[in-house]
Amino acid sequence: MSNNSTDQMKLSAEEHKDRMSYVWGLIAALVLTVIPFGLVYFQSLSRTSTLVIIGVFALIQMLVHFRYFLHVGWKQHREDLLLLLFSGSLLFFLIAGTLWVMANLATRMMDMMSGMGM
Repeated sequence: MSNNSTDQMKLSAEEHKDRMSYVWGLIAALVLTVIPFGLVYFQSLSRTSTLVIIGVFALIQMLVHFRYFLHVGWKQHREDLLLLLFSGSLLFFLIAGTLWVMANLATRMMDMMSGMGM
């Protein structure tokens, strides 16, 4: 009987730790969301500064989601971390390539328009 109650206490301690992790993650995510909204709403900084701060807060929020909700740490689950890094680099190359092609097309279209006398 005592072994069963000890297991239940360990389980409830683990559940409490998991719940607290989710609560801290939720609080951090809310703070990291409200601050950029406040900056945009009150227009307290220049447009460029606001965009940079929003980007930084978005990256920090991504890390918070990885840590608290997806439970991806830096020391454990190396395979998950490598998968995320590979996916991130794949997305980076996809977006960078798309922007490069679109900018190249825009430049060529402008050259054609100026050559037509428009």
